[in-house]
Amino acid sequence: MSLKNKNIVVTGGSRGIGRAISHIFASKGGRVTVVYKSNEEAALATLRSLDGHGHTLQKCDVTNPGEVEELFEKCSAKIGSLDIVINNAGIGYHHPVDKASYEEWQKAWKEVLAANLVGPANVAFQAAQWMIRQGHGKIINVTSRGAFRGEPDQPAYGASKAGLNSLTQSLAHKLASYGIFVGAVAPGFVETDMAYSRLQGASGEIIKAQSPMNRVATPEEVAQAVYLMARANQWMTGGIFDVNGASYFRT
Repeated sequence: MSLKNKNIVVTGGSRGIGRAISHIFASKGGRVTVVYKSNEEAALATLRSLDGHGHTLQKCDVTNPGEVEELFEKCSAKIGSLDIVINNAGIGYHHPVDKASYEEWQKAWKEVLAANLVGPANVAFQAAQWMIRQGHGKIINVTSRGAFRGEPDQPAYGASKAGLNSLTQSLAHKLASYGIFVGAVAPGFVETDMAYSRLQGASGEIIKAQSPMNRVATPEEVAQAVYLMARANQWMTGGIFDVNGASYFRT
């Protein structure tokens, strides 16, 4: 599928999975808006590394509703149509119920739900308003295997991603009549900077052994799945692609 003259917005687009997503969509001819929260150096490096022309950079903390609104106002001033929005930004950290303090527990739920569910919901709302007006568009949410198998040491993360899956399907149903596609990609463990310490530590071999391939995904493999979702026909709206190397099955 050629993405020539298509405009793509990628949240969390400067590092890890987001960087790989930005790369693949740019390589297919798309004009990518790389959205980042705070690491301007990494964002600029990603922007400079993209194939093609017309790419832009936007700073936005998706947990801030005003910044999300401003993001789309700035995008509307620069691009004509909004073809694909990819909700990739997210966070996660450990807060096991048997070890965390009550204060740590509350902090985790507040921060993780804001970044992984409420923020993407606001991004999807703003994208939907634009796409309803133009009569087409695709919204793709990056969720997680943890939405299905649970996350014992970071339950807020698993719950937030399960909520994002549900949001995906709710919006798919509501927006289909407007010609808008909504889908999700649910990766397992991915070799990113965020995961580096765990993969290099004592738990690394255990994590890799969850897949019969005895490894974890590369960011590029997840990005390829997001691209395949972007190519999907309208009848596949509401779908969730599992990208976990056969480490978890659901029926």
